[in-house]
Amino acid sequence: MSENQSKSVRRDAARERAREARTKEQARRRRNRRLGVSGIIVGSLVVVAAVVLVIANSVQPAGPGPRNMASDGILLIGQDGKIVPVASKATPAGGTPMPTEHDESVANITVYSDYMCPYCNQFETAQMDQIEQWVEDGSATLELHPFSLLDRVSLGSKYSTRSAAAAACVANHDPNAFLAYNTSLYENQPSESTKGLTNDKLASLAKNAGATNSEVTSCITGQDFAGWVADATNRAMNAPIPNSSLDKVTGTPTVIVNGKQYSGSLTDTEAFASFVRTNGGAA
Repeated sequence: MSENQSKSVRRDAARERAREARTKEQARRRRNRRLGVSGIIVGSLVVVAAVVLVIANSVQPAGPGPRNMASDGILLIGQDGKIVPVASKATPAGGTPMPTEHDESVANITVYSDYMCPYCNQFETAQMDQIEQWVEDGSATLELHPFSLLDRVSLGSKYSTRSAAAAACVANHDPNAFLAYNTSLYENQPSESTKGLTNDKLASLAKNAGATNSEVTSCITGQDFAGWVADATNRAMNAPIPNSSLDKVTGTPTVIVNGKQYSGSLTDTEAFASFVRTNGGAA
């Protein structure tokens, strides 16, 4: 073989090796592209699955409401000189609350409030002693509707919802302790723009208020009635208020006496007593 032929053979061999290398590189790139696309698809499916899970969780039907709050509130009446809750069945999941049938011969006082609301606390602190006296002697009834208007001011902790759900737990499992727990929640009210009390602290306050039923703590820490609070809040803020001329609740506290909304001073006991006497007949 001549020298020129030898060079030609080596050149052809080199070209063949280069061609084979290019073929392998092209195959490697195609394989990587396929793996990359597959990874994107799998990653996208994971994201989609997560989004679907979040959506599914957010649209799960709410559970039933608490017992003894069939009207979305708890009704307290006087009996033998004591204040007692009126028993009622729970509103079923997806069901409609049953408005309270009021005795128009007495003052029916209904309060829509938020445990984070400082104005509600003012009303509670100033007026509740005389309201309780009226209820004890039978000249008034008291219906309390806790709901969540102020979740936005608790730094993402949804304290208004959590505290209202805690109150619902007491109404459901140990209703005789509800009024004392309602008072305790105001006595221990956190400031706006804080996270508020923890669920464990809410449970501790319930126990100290006399809610000794063993299921109260787990109900509060598990937020069993958070879904009901959302539903009750939606009803209060978007539907006519039963036993009144109000189209909806627009602020807290909303205080109604025999269908008429009180718009006077929250802290003036005589002004409120006069309103009650005019509209409901309480002493």
